[in-house]
Amino acid sequence: MGSEARAAQVEEVIRRLEAHYVFPDVAAKLVEVLRARLGEGAYVDLDDAEFATAVTADLQSVNDDKHLRLRHHLDPVAEDGDAELASDGFRQAAELENFGIAAVRRLPGNVGYLDTTMLYPLDFAAAAVSAAMTLVAPADALLIDVRRNRGGSPETSAFLQSYLVDERTHYLDIYERDGDRVTQMWTLPYVPGPKFGGTKPIWVLTGPSTFSGGEDLAFSLQRQERAKTVGEPTRGGAHPREQYKVDTYLDVTVPIARSYDPKSGENWEGVGVSPNIPVAADKAFDTAYALALRHVLELGGSGPRRVVAEEARKALDQL
Repeated sequence: MGSEARAAQVEEVIRRLEAHYVFPDVAAKLVEVLRARLGEGAYVDLDDAEFATAVTADLQSVNDDKHLRLRHHLDPVAEDGDAELASDGFRQAAELENFGIAAVRRLPGNVGYLDTTMLYPLDFAAAAVSAAMTLVAPADALLIDVRRNRGGSPETSAFLQSYLVDERTHYLDIYERDGDRVTQMWTLPYVPGPKFGGTKPIWVLTGPSTFSGGEDLAFSLQRQERAKTVGEPTRGGAHPREQYKVDTYLDVTVPIARSYDPKSGENWEGVGVSPNIPVAADKAFDTAYALALRHVLELGGSGPRRVVAEEARKALDQL
């Protein structure tokens, strides 16, 4: 790739930063960094993948915004914005990942378990999320595993959280630079199927790979005191982003907004979601499951609950 072509690609990244990055003052600093690096010849003699890695490091050098990335793709990239989400390839990828629902089951002791890897757009994922929440609705306690959740849609987070409350809840605000506006995120007044409800205990399993939309879920349930988080601090990305085409095989993801707690104004950007119960991520399941089983045993063991209590005692002994 010639130096003129690389310069044009860097200038396209700069154009997107200046137009869209949620923090214009940081964008101005990043422009200086990128042009200085370009002048030094830092991007010469790099292939596209190496170029994307180098530019990403420079983009994250000012404020370590992990949503700010230049990405190299093996296939031609979609046009700006929602084009990627509307593509057949993205839909197929979502289907192959079961729309982000990696596992859902009833564990011994009537404890529900939901493992999510991605919060896909709601028009894709609603049926899968609803089916999963229907399965766990009768459980006495619930474990939500976001240790591998790499992000996704705020609307899907709202949909899932709506199964976990009894009344509409204002749990997050999102400030968007475009239009200088704030969108309030509320749980929905209606969701299909039965709810788990707003009183039974929930533990959210977290780890260093939990990112973005997965962090939204953990942060919001924690701040509402609707759930306890168990595991390690999360990765720390609170900025909803958009993707913009740079060249045939390159696009740049630019944070266009910031999410925050409507009560405190705080978020998880750069620091992650701190666990209520700190344990190694690979111990989070056993720790949370043991807590859930103890809760189940506190509900009693006579009558219809006899079988469940016996399951809980055996499961607890095996942990």
